[in-house]
Amino acid sequence: MRNNIRGVLTAVVTPFDTEGALSLSGLKRQIDRQLSAGNGIFCGGTNGEFFVLNEEEKIAVTRTCVETVAGRAPVVAHIGEISTRETIRLGKQIASLGVDAVSVITPYFVPLKQSELVAHYTAIADALAVPVFLYNIPARTGNTIEPATARALAEHPNIVGIKDSAGSYESLRGFLNAVRDMDGFDVLNGPDSLIHQGFVDGCSACISGLANVAPTAINAIWSRFNAGDIDGSRLAQESVTQLRTELYNVVFSPAAVKKALQIMGEDVGESRYAVAFSEQQCQQIRRIVTTSLN
Repeated sequence: MRNNIRGVLTAVVTPFDTEGALSLSGLKRQIDRQLSAGNGIFCGGTNGEFFVLNEEEKIAVTRTCVETVAGRAPVVAHIGEISTRETIRLGKQIASLGVDAVSVITPYFVPLKQSELVAHYTAIADALAVPVFLYNIPARTGNTIEPATARALAEHPNIVGIKDSAGSYESLRGFLNAVRDMDGFDVLNGPDSLIHQGFVDGCSACISGLANVAPTAINAIWSRFNAGDIDGSRLAQESVTQLRTELYNVVFSPAAVKKALQIMGEDVGESRYAVAFSEQQCQQIRRIVTTSLN
């Protein structure tokens, strides 16, 4: 299974209808777009707005992803909750749906010591039959998984890797260096700015939010690298630089990505969290999409 989590997995958005309810038909459309580009699916993460989904919706999203993908690509589902108990409870339900692996952010709101993170992840990995990826996103959780902690957790037979979304090359390189001599533990790159460099340095996959907007362009970074065309991969990364930097400068990425998709004609609805776009911001995103994708 571990070797199956390779290439590009899109941190797929969770579409809502005009009333703000979950739109599973819209989700299927987005999954099909990604499969057509050669991308796998990472669902229920930051770009999937897990933080505004209830448990029933998280399960419905994952079930739809697994059923729509139907074994054609890997599906990884995020299950992280604040408490160990709730993460395990959700994780068991998600695992039963047939995902290839689950991803678990650190608990948020409460600051934890590294030893407490080890205990948290060990309990989750012990309880679940599905492989577990750690998920480091300290800007959103307030807790950082240190490279030495990742290495210690890599000894667990059911912890198979880490997704690093700290946002810096220093962080990504720290994890890669910490586990370089360990078989069966992969590092997944989170920042869209580091996809190419991550592959060069040894990442097995990337989890891309920008792939929602530019699925083929993001996949080219991986497909060219995988074919041995390192320069072509670098150029593919450079080709999305303007889109990435300008779009993410407008507003926090899930809402910006969704607004860009709307402008592209995709029926994904509005983000649920309390974000409001000014007319100026909408025009900015329209210009960014028009300039970067045409």
